[in-house]
Amino acid sequence: KKQAEKTVHQKKEQSKTKCRKARRRHINLVAEFNRRQRKNIWLETHIWHAKRFHMVKKWGYCLGDSPTEKSYRACYRAMTKHCLLQDLSYYCCLELTGKENELLKQLARICSIDTGLTFEEAYCLSGRFEGSLNLYRPDHYPEGMLGPVTFIWKPKDKSENRQLWIWMHPALKQDILRELKAIFQCSEPEGIYIPEPVTSVQGEKEMDVVLSLGKKRKKEDKEGEKAVPVKKIIGDGTRDPFQSYSWISQTTGIVISDRSMEILRYRLIGPLSHSVLTETLKAASLQTV
Repeated sequence: KKQAEKTVHQKKEQSKTKCRKARRRHINLVAEFNRRQRKNIWLETHIWHAKRFHMVKKWGYCLGDSPTEKSYRACYRAMTKHCLLQDLSYYCCLELTGKENELLKQLARICSIDTGLTFEEAYCLSGRFEGSLNLYRPDHYPEGMLGPVTFIWKPKDKSENRQLWIWMHPALKQDILRELKAIFQCSEPEGIYIPEPVTSVQGEKEMDVVLSLGKKRKKEDKEGEKAVPVKKIIGDGTRDPFQSYSWISQTTGIVISDRSMEILRYRLIGPLSHSVLTETLKAASLQTV
């Protein structure tokens, strides 16, 4: 009899700890999402896509492949009459910072004017428009093609240095990054992710959160909702968060930084795209010091 009562009591405790409200508490969801992103990074729109798309794991990311419903006509109607938004944040971004003449001198070795515009095209160099071109191994044109990329310059300011952002498919990132580091002689790492130091109390709280996934919060927790949340995973699908993300050249001062998943990228298609942007984005007020 005592054994039966003990079994019933255990079943009641399990049912209490697995209630939907406890499982869907925000602090538990963040820790659970981090655990599920150890192999494949999620985009910011992952939850929205996961509810409506068949997901696939490619290039270190979890991406929406095909819709669960027949929405092709709706997508076509949006592209032709309204606005369709695509999340391209899985595309990788490499940032080059340094003197303009030094950047253009070395970038001319990995592209050719015979294929179209280059990095020094006037209307692209001003920063007003985005350009696209094909990259090749240094001094190997027309052989040794690396792949297509898009780029945009940051508009000029009072500083001597310019900033250039190059966007590429994640399958091309490692090859292009290796060639850029070679031509600019950026061998020394400048930026390495170092976890923020936490006090012993904070560390214990975070460990308690991870270990108590799906369990009901203890009643003696005085802080309640103010408990320390588990931080979101840092990094992207093509780079480990503890690897270097920035490299500098001691000879030219050029800095190459990996900005993948730090700068989100969305594509708007359709005649009402500009109207959507106008209603969404508001110009910031200029502040002079």
